[in-house]
Amino acid sequence: MNRKIENPSVDQQLNSTLDPAYWNSKWQDNQIGWDIGYASPAICAYMDQYPNKDAQILIAGCGNAYEAAYLLEHGFKHITLIDFAPEAIERVAAKFADHATVNVVCTDFFEHEGQYDLLLEQTFFCAIAPDRRADYVQKVSSLLKPDGRLVGVLFDQLFANPGPPFGGDLGSYKRLFAPHFILQTMEKCYNSIKPRAGKEVFINFLKR
Repeated sequence: MNRKIENPSVDQQLNSTLDPAYWNSKWQDNQIGWDIGYASPAICAYMDQYPNKDAQILIAGCGNAYEAAYLLEHGFKHITLIDFAPEAIERVAAKFADHATVNVVCTDFFEHEGQYDLLLEQTFFCAIAPDRRADYVQKVSSLLKPDGRLVGVLFDQLFANPGPPFGGDLGSYKRLFAPHFILQTMEKCYNSIKPRAGKEVFINFLKR
C-alpha cells in the first residue's frame, strides 16, 4: 500500500512506529491504550475449537500476552512471543518464567525467523505504518508452514488521526492479503470488546 504524506509531522509519526524506543517509551510511561487487560474474546473463541494442541503458535507484538496465558490454560504446548520493546519483553518474560513451553524473544518481527502453524493477530497489524503492510503480509506468509493460518482481528474503520493505530477496510485488506492467502473468513467480529463493537473484522486466512 502506498501513501502520500505532505505533512512532515505525520511522516515523522509514521516513521517513529518502526523504532523500538518509541514503543518502549509507551510501556515505560504506561501509555498502552491498546491493552484490553485480558485475552481477545474472538481469539479465545477460535482457539476453543482449534484441535492441534501441539501447533507451533506465534504471537507478534505480544505486549502483555494475555492470549498466551489463555493458550497455556487450554493445553497448547508451543507458544512463541515476540516484541521489540524491551520493557514489554521484560514483563512478559517474568510472567512466563515458569513455563518452558513459552518462548519469549525480543526481536523485530521483520527479522524474526521460524516456522509456525498459526500466527495470532491482535493489535499488531494496526500498529504498523500502512506503507509496510505489504511487507507484513509477505513476512507472515514466510513464517507460516504449508497450510498455516493467520487468525485474529483487524480494525474495520479509518481513523482521523495519523496513528497508530492505523485502520482499514475490507476492500483494502482483500487486495493486500489475497495474493498470499486464501481468505476463508473475513467478516464483522461478533464478539469484539465493547469499545470496538462494530469496528473490527475477524480473519481466518490460509496460506496459499
